[in-house]
Amino acid sequence: MPASRPLVAILSLRTVQFAEPEALLENGIIGDTAEVRTILLPNHPVPGDFPPEIFGAAALIVWHNLIIDAAFIARLDNCRAIIRNGVGYDSVDIAAAAARGIPVCNVPDYGTSEVADHALALALALCRRLFPLDAEAKRLGWSIPDADRMRRLRTLTFGIVGLGRIGAAAAARAKAFGFRVIFFDPYVPPTAPQAAGLDRVGTLDELLGLSDVVSIHCPLTAETRGCIGAPELARMKPTAYLVNTARGDIVQKAPVFAALRAGRLAGAGLDVVENEPLRTAEEAATPHLIVTCHAAFCSVEGKVDMRTTSSKIARAAARGEPVWNKVN
Repeated sequence: MPASRPLVAILSLRTVQFAEPEALLENGIIGDTAEVRTILLPNHPVPGDFPPEIFGAAALIVWHNLIIDAAFIARLDNCRAIIRNGVGYDSVDIAAAAARGIPVCNVPDYGTSEVADHALALALALCRRLFPLDAEAKRLGWSIPDADRMRRLRTLTFGIVGLGRIGAAAAARAKAFGFRVIFFDPYVPPTAPQAAGLDRVGTLDELLGLSDVVSIHCPLTAETRGCIGAPELARMKPTAYLVNTARGDIVQKAPVFAALRAGRLAGAGLDVVENEPLRTAEEAATPHLIVTCHAAFCSVEGKVDMRTTSSKIARAAARGEPVWNKVN
């Protein structure tokens, strides 16, 4: 690569492209500083799928959940930043990057409203039984088959696991609908939620037992991976609903589907699933299940915000300037 013109490489899947390959927005921000090139990859790339020039890039912008592991990072010889185009960064080995002196950055605030809105939409659809009612009406019937499951929101408790940006935004929305809102997050300072009128509980088990809706908003870490499994589901009310708009691997899929089939859980609204997407017709036929396609973050406006932020960070990296939103 010519030393006079650094490269910013955008890594994206061929099958799920959220931006045009020409990267017009990114070029508009970075183009005076560096060459911008989009690299389209198969869904499960192997080392040979990556063109060698990207390992000399000044910055990488990474879409989706592409795995950037220690072996990949060891090949980077000029990288000043790896930027995850999104909030989550569990697909990047941040320790390996730190050991090489490479900042890993995310875009934490582009889709806060969208994901919080989506979580509430799933919760409301479950509590008010929108999809069974829709199916009944479209069968040209006019009964109310799930009348005994429909709930008055202001009598219900909305439990939030993880009170970060999105969790707090979801809490505000749930309170506006009249829910009592409780949360569990051992990393939130003791006095922070008082002004918002939220009730803290001391353990995850306590939250699960009290909640009529459990909404997941924590990051995927070694601590949270698989933290909602069969024992945790057993602590929930059989009339309760589970909502996950965070990361699929936080919630164990098989126990959730088993609980729904057995009637030990009233419903689940999942924007993300473990080992996504759904893998079998049996999974898709699980009763009282709403699944959306890891789409909670999506909006025209949010995508522009995300691409703008990641481009500004990449431009700073290419210019040798300090970067921000560092997670390592």
